[in-house]
Amino acid sequence: MKKVLFFLVLLLLFNCKSNSSKNEVIKKETPFVWEGANLYFLLTDRFNNGDSLNDINFNRTQEAGILRGFEGGDIKGITQKIQEGYFTNLGVNAIWLTPIVEQIHEATDEGTGISYAFHGYWARDWTALDPNFGTKEDLKQLVEVAHSKGIRIVLDAVINHTGPVTEVDLVYPNDWVRTGTPCTYQNYESTINCTLVKNLPDIRTESNNNVELPSFLVEKWKSEGRYEQEVKELDAFFERTGYPKAPRFYIMKWLTDYITEFGIDGYRADTVKHTEEYVWQEFRAQCDYAFSEWKKNNPDKVLDNNPFYLVGEVYNYNIVTGKFFDFGDKKVNYFDDSFHSLINFGFKYDAQADYEPLFSKYSTILHNDLNGFGTLNYLTSHDDGSPFDAARTKSFEAISKLLLSPGTSQMYYGDESARPLIIEGAQGDANLRSFMNWEDIENNEKTKNLLIHAKKLGQFRANHPAIGAGTHQIITKQPYLFYRSYYKDDYKDIVVVGLELPIGLKTLDVSKLFKDGDLLHDAYSNQDVEVINGKVTLNSEYSIALLELK
Repeated sequence: MKKVLFFLVLLLLFNCKSNSSKNEVIKKETPFVWEGANLYFLLTDRFNNGDSLNDINFNRTQEAGILRGFEGGDIKGITQKIQEGYFTNLGVNAIWLTPIVEQIHEATDEGTGISYAFHGYWARDWTALDPNFGTKEDLKQLVEVAHSKGIRIVLDAVINHTGPVTEVDLVYPNDWVRTGTPCTYQNYESTINCTLVKNLPDIRTESNNNVELPSFLVEKWKSEGRYEQEVKELDAFFERTGYPKAPRFYIMKWLTDYITEFGIDGYRADTVKHTEEYVWQEFRAQCDYAFSEWKKNNPDKVLDNNPFYLVGEVYNYNIVTGKFFDFGDKKVNYFDDSFHSLINFGFKYDAQADYEPLFSKYSTILHNDLNGFGTLNYLTSHDDGSPFDAARTKSFEAISKLLLSPGTSQMYYGDESARPLIIEGAQGDANLRSFMNWEDIENNEKTKNLLIHAKKLGQFRANHPAIGAGTHQIITKQPYLFYRSYYKDDYKDIVVVGLELPIGLKTLDVSKLFKDGDLLHDAYSNQDVEVINGKVTLNSEYSIALLELK
């Protein structure tokens, strides 16, 4: 009898605990969602110099044109800023680096002055890092430090072309590249089977013919004592995949090695529309395989169950066209079986509109035509000569629209500090690639205020997947108030945002979302408010409110 009574008491206690828990709000850890990530894009050479000893390599000593030479930025410099908390304070949870593989050694002169491959898009050897950027040990540390802070690392994949040919940088063999047919971009064919510009050898990505390794690579690897190992790994790759030893598959093997060796989290793919669409389906398959192998071999380092991230650069793709890009004579779907997201070249134009038309338009498209996929929005970039605000006169507005819009945000280095985009004497895209303006961040009050604004919005975005990945709904036009809601499995996230609000006292209607007595926190003014009669009253010096359930 005593045993029966004891059991009944335990059962009663269990039921009481279970019933009471139904009324409790259990705070779950914020999941990382690529569709709503705050991704920071930087030129490796132009962000921060962490090691001045690697500033000159391969006799790169010619005087370059303005902003067309190496300036010292490196992987160590990025790691240093991660350790200092710079990215965490900005709410950045992913960093995209320009390519870091070994570049051509010599400079070229294309009419804008001597140019070196500081940008990383002129590959010479995909299996090695360029010493100007750092070592593989530096990369290993970068990924580990970033992951320890909850930050993902995205590298840049170039499969379409090699670097230019110079006196010391030999051309890849004719069965690897084409060199004589410039692109006219009139249709599909004249966009993919051609060279982007003069002296930029185009990889024969359409070829399924077996080709030998370039002789200069063989000689290089032998001199470095790693030829046998490289060949052994290539043989294993081709045996496992059954692929022919065609140029594109060599490069895919070399690129996916960075996944299996270092555990990078994603690739941004360069010049996507200049290769056949099936190339990216093949690349996706190999990236997924490599990522699963890395997770299997490093279970203690796995951050979450997100898939490997692939975002494509389809130049002039606009989110309004949904999954398709139109070449004029052919429409191509780059999403299905290929990319999770494409860079949205239309955002800088859409951002000219007011907040509500911008936000509602993007929410509608992302949750309908692009449902299950994403977009990467940007306002400035490394090769877009017509940014949203070249003169940096609307920096506060730019940051607000970028970080509060549905989709993944691409913050280009210096967006948060109004780094100049017009440089005296610079020509073309060199204007967009000046060194990070750390001195302004330290000494300029206007820059400091902009950075504070970017930090508040960035951290709010990072803490709330609803901002980028959620559904948008307006609450009131005057004052302008909206909410975002995001649901996945048992995770729920709802936030309310007010923009262009009156300075000082402001009353906001939140009755659709919160009940009387709920305590909310305004992350912008850092104050708590209680819901009374369906409303909250804030008294702050700001025209922005970022409301979250406390």
